[in-house]
Parts: sequence; structure tokens; C-alpha cells
Amino acid sequence: MAVLERSELEASPLADLHAIADQIGLDGFRRLRKADLIDAILGDGGGGDGGGDGPADDDDDERPRSRRRRAPRLRRGKASAADGEPAAEENSLQEDDAAEAEPEEEKEEEKPAKRPSRARASKAAEEPAAEDADEPVEEERSERAGAARGGRSRGGRGGASRRAGAARGADAGTKDEDAAQRTASGVVEVLGNGSAFLRVDPPEPSDEDVYISAAQVRRCELVSGDRVSGPVRTPRRSERYPSLVRIDTINDAPADSVSDGARYDDLPVSWPSERLALGSQDPTLEAIEWLTPLGKGSRAVIVGAHHAGKSETLRRILAALTGREALDISLVLTGARAEEIAEWQEGEVPPSCALTFAASSDSQAQASERVLDAAKRIAARGGDAIVLIDGLDGLQPQAARKTLAAARNLQDGGSLTVIATASRPVGGETTVIALDGALTASGRQPILDLAASGTLKPELLVGEDGAQAIMNARAAALDAAG
Repeated sequence: MAVLERSELEASPLADLHAIADQIGLDGFRRLRKADLIDAILGDGGGGDGGGDGPADDDDDERPRSRRRRAPRLRRGKASAADGEPAAEENSLQEDDAAEAEPEEEKEEEKPAKRPSRARASKAAEEPAAEDADEPVEEERSERAGAARGGRSRGGRGGASRRAGAARGADAGTKDEDAAQRTASGVVEVLGNGSAFLRVDPPEPSDEDVYISAAQVRRCELVSGDRVSGPVRTPRRSERYPSLVRIDTINDAPADSVSDGARYDDLPVSWPSERLALGSQDPTLEAIEWLTPLGKGSRAVIVGAHHAGKSETLRRILAALTGREALDISLVLTGARAEEIAEWQEGEVPPSCALTFAASSDSQAQASERVLDAAKRIAARGGDAIVLIDGLDGLQPQAARKTLAAARNLQDGGSLTVIATASRPVGGETTVIALDGALTASGRQPILDLAASGTLKPELLVGEDGAQAIMNARAAALDAAG
């Protein structure tokens, strides 16, 4: 049997001391203070000595009774420890019942005369250890009781919650890892709030579409129509669609190389040199196409007095350009009439943003800037974007010039064309399309005011002969007006 040291007992918790006292057969040990309980276990202070000889020979008829009372407790302790329940608690309940049934016996146990029986009980508890010296019974039982208590404390609600949380975390990590292995590719559709969806079966939405956060859209400068790919994670409990973990490719090019390109405003530009053919039978559009030609990268403003037909002319230009695969067309309504917004929305190209004339100038400028930012990214990647704005009168002069200045023809990239309406030229235009209100009111066509209209460097768009024809037509118009 291992020798118990006082220092070890003093460092042990009270529950361990109770377990040891129960194993060696100390009666009434739960009523003792820790110091007294240690003395009783070690046999100090009259608490009983496991090896006492004189008192152990007295009162021989009490030894079998002690064994009979102790043996059931030992068996119950073993069974409880095997079942995962602490033996100390069960023994405590049993001793309380015994205390109620035999109050006088408890009083006698407190008397010194009963202490020799504790010594003999301790000696009797040591007898199995003497028979089998290789297995210290007391230590083994104490360890089992401690393990049962430790298992209970660790295996309670907190431990179970931690284990369940760890299991859930492991499962979630496995699911995220599995989801990250799955990749998706499709076409981007940017929403009004800045986020986007990856349409796996464009252009129709489906349940397999993947959500793209607004931060990813900004960081990678995504625009509607971009084809991207990347790993996908499964939707969480509150989500409906899977989400894109990261963007690996944009238009079959690495996302890093696309996003790290030069700023749009720093790219070299040149004069518009590719004419936008309208191909319309409308007399006004024919006059615009040949006498005030538009090119990819033009900054064009349709000007005229009120009711001169600016919005209607812009609508017809939009209809002439719609349906061309090589062009990305966007429409912005700022300061329009509510009735005009309804008509625009019925067209083939719905407005990307529609504000009435009641909106503030800041709101109108922000709406135009948001659409122009997307068009800039298209042009920087080699595409041709056209933004039509109706109109610029509601914007502050500086904001209107900034909006118009976004248009340019990039030397090593694509182009951004801006065609807007205004009551008068803003400044910086490459093409001015002036309308005659008198011709519009009388119903005569074309309604183009050729003398007030013009295109810078038209020879780059229609050649030298075309530029000479424009000059002759303008001279004839001036002679007729004079």
C-alpha cells in the first residue's frame, strides 16, 4: 500500500479526501473539517492509526459488523464509478439516511471509545492490498473516484457544449473546405446596391446563381457582362444563394492582372476615329450621322431650347444603337419628367438609374457617376461603352463637366462615349448637336441646326471628302439663314 503523505493530502481537494475516507471506512467523515479529516486519515490526533495494535485486538465482535456495513458501500462505490457517477455522492445520501435512523450511534461514533474500530477498519481495508501487493487498492480506488469526478465536471453541460461546438466547428470547416473545392463560372450582373450575381445560365436567373459581395465588385472592378470564375461556398443558414469565395479569372484573364491595371484617367487617349453608324431612315438621324458624326469616344451633347426635341432625339439614337453586340449601352435619367421615365422604361434598354427633376443635384451626379464608373472599367478592358444621359441641366456645372469628361477613346484599350442632353453646351464637347426649336414646332425635318452644330476633326470619322462635304453644307445653311 502506498504511504499517504500529509502534504499530498493537504494539496488534494476535499472531494478527494472524502473518497479516500470512504474507501478506508471512516465513519462520519463528512462532518469533519479538512484538517480533522486529514488527521483522521493519517491516524493523527486520535483519528486512528492504520497500524495500531493494542486497540485493534479489543472489541472483536465489532470487526465483522464493521465489515458487513462497509462492504456494501465499497461495492456500491465500484458500481457507481463504473457507471460514470461519483461514489461519494451516493455514499453521502446513504450516510444521511443512516444518521436519521441511528442518531444515537452517530453520537457514539464521536466518542473516543469508538476510535479503535476505525483503526481496525483501516487495517481491514489494507488487507486486500496485502494479499495482492502489485495492485495498490486504495490508490486505484481513489484514482477511479477522482476520474469519475473529473469526468463529471468535464462531461457536464459545459463540456458537452464544448464538444458539440467543436464537432459542429469541425463539420462546418469540412463543409467550407468541400465547398471551396467547387468552382463556378458565369456572367456577372451588377445590382443597384453594388453587389452582383454570377449568372451560371445567362441571362435568366436560376437557383444555381452565385452571390458576389459589393466589396468584391469594387475590388475587382466588375461590371455587368464580365465572365468570371472562382471557388464557391455553400449558403449559410440565413442565406439563399451560395457565395463566391474569391474571383480567380475575369474574362479568361487572371483577376490580379485585370485589377492591377493602370487607372482609367491615366491611360493615353486619342481623338475619336471610328464612326458610329446609326443606319436609320429618320431624316434627323441621317443628318446627325453625316453632318455631325459621332465616334467611339465622343463627348456629344444634344442642345436646344425647351421643347426642341432633345429627349426624343436621344431616344431615337438609343433605338438605332440598340442590339449591337460590340456595344455596351447604358441609360441614365437625371432630372426627367415622370411621364418620360415611364416611356423610357418601356424601351428595349431600361434605365440604369431614373431620377425626376425633383431630385437634388447631388443625387443626380451620384447616379451618373455610378454608371460611368462601370463604363470606365469596360473601356479599360478593351470594350466599347456608350452612356446616354437625359439630361445634364440638373447637375452642378462642375459635376456636368466631370460627367462629360469621362468619355474618351483609349489608345491601347476600348472607348467610352457619352451622349447627353442639355439646354446649352457644357464645355469640352467633341460633338455638339444643336436642334432648332422652330423646325420642331412646325414639324419640319430634319430639325438639326447645322450652323450651331459641329464635330471636331470630322475627317478622322468620315474622311477628307466627308469633312469637305460637311463644310459645304454648313456654308449653304449660313447663306440660307442670311
